[in-house]
Amino acid sequence: MTDIFNYTQSEEVFSAAQKLMPGGVSSPVRAFKSVGGKPVVFDRVKGPFAWDIDGNRYIDYIGSWGPAICGHAHPEVTTALQEAIEKGTSFGAPCVLENKLAEMVIDAVPSVEMVRFVNSGTEACMAVLRLMRAFTGRDKVIKFDGCYHGHADMFLVKAGSGVATLGLPDSPGVPRSTTANTLTAPYNDLEAVKKLFSENPDAISGVILEPIVGNAGFITPEPGFLEGLRELTTENGSLLVFDEVMTGFRISYGGAQEKFGVTPDLTTLGKVIGGGLPVGAYGGKKEIMSMVAPSGPVYQAGTLSGNPLAMTAGIKTLELLKQEGTYEKLDAITSKLIEGIILSAENNGVVINGGNVSAMFGFFLCEGPVRNFSEAKTNNAELFGKLHREMLQRGIYLAPSPYEAGFTSLAHSEEEIDKTIEAFDQSFNSIKNY
Repeated sequence: MTDIFNYTQSEEVFSAAQKLMPGGVSSPVRAFKSVGGKPVVFDRVKGPFAWDIDGNRYIDYIGSWGPAICGHAHPEVTTALQEAIEKGTSFGAPCVLENKLAEMVIDAVPSVEMVRFVNSGTEACMAVLRLMRAFTGRDKVIKFDGCYHGHADMFLVKAGSGVATLGLPDSPGVPRSTTANTLTAPYNDLEAVKKLFSENPDAISGVILEPIVGNAGFITPEPGFLEGLRELTTENGSLLVFDEVMTGFRISYGGAQEKFGVTPDLTTLGKVIGGGLPVGAYGGKKEIMSMVAPSGPVYQAGTLSGNPLAMTAGIKTLELLKQEGTYEKLDAITSKLIEGIILSAENNGVVINGGNVSAMFGFFLCEGPVRNFSEAKTNNAELFGKLHREMLQRGIYLAPSPYEAGFTSLAHSEEEIDKTIEAFDQSFNSIKNY
């Protein structure tokens, strides 16, 4: 591989950052540990592109890890933010924008009758865990191997994502007493869930999952899996929770629950609903949400929750997504991308499997299909690292981990997709003999 890009300034900045922040980053996967080399330091983003501080341009398939579904720095979003910032960045008091975004979320997401805004997906999942236990009067929760629901103590059990990427223990620093109430099962395995319910009668508050896994690579639910979970939780007096921080407003306007026709009791949201600003939300049936303070006894609060900037960006983003043909376009370009990736690999003799649902995609460098985290771990991580470095040199920015989904946006045109497929073809050709 011939170096095309110069990373001198990125290397200097990252070297300095390592003396200032743990690992030199504010979030672990950004450190490039699983793909080799040093991370690229971004300078600016626009549309489907990102530029680093050395002036190199990339077609970006991370999209700030999902929020940039309309493209980076969409002019309508930035204009709305510029107007909003003149009124102040945070009120610490109710604002009318909260009502507007809440109404949009409630209208769109089938399970949501009431919603509470927070500042991140992690915070939303922490809050919903407390709520599901309070509502049912039970302590245990079932999650799935490889599903990531933020870094709260009870969720750092077989958590996938950055934990898997770095090969870290599941929960260092977390007391065993905290994780003792977290039960795990393989994704797409209804029988394992049935067994947990039978072994823990009247003790399980609920089941939480990513309806499409995006933190163990890209894994979709088998036919009947989500429906089976809905039946099991109902039969056992437990709650079903969809963590739609990734999938919400990305795979359809109403999220995975609309796409698959399965309605959970509670839902967590983030990423897209903040239009690129820090945001999270959780919502569900009015009967359950009425337990949240100040309506009820379940306490949760946040200084910056519902701040006018995040609400503004979220409102404008959802308005853009509601336009006719949005999701048809997202599905078309993403399907073309993943089909091109798979064909390029096959033409170069590289083993691959993958797919997409609307504007979310992924692939594994192993035999498929991949139905759970155990099968995802057969992915050829070393080969993926080589592929990532090859693609970076060809101006394509992929997630620096074999355990992350990819994201497209409305700003990705046929031209960008064609260039990306060409770069994959060249990169697979370069690595096929490793």
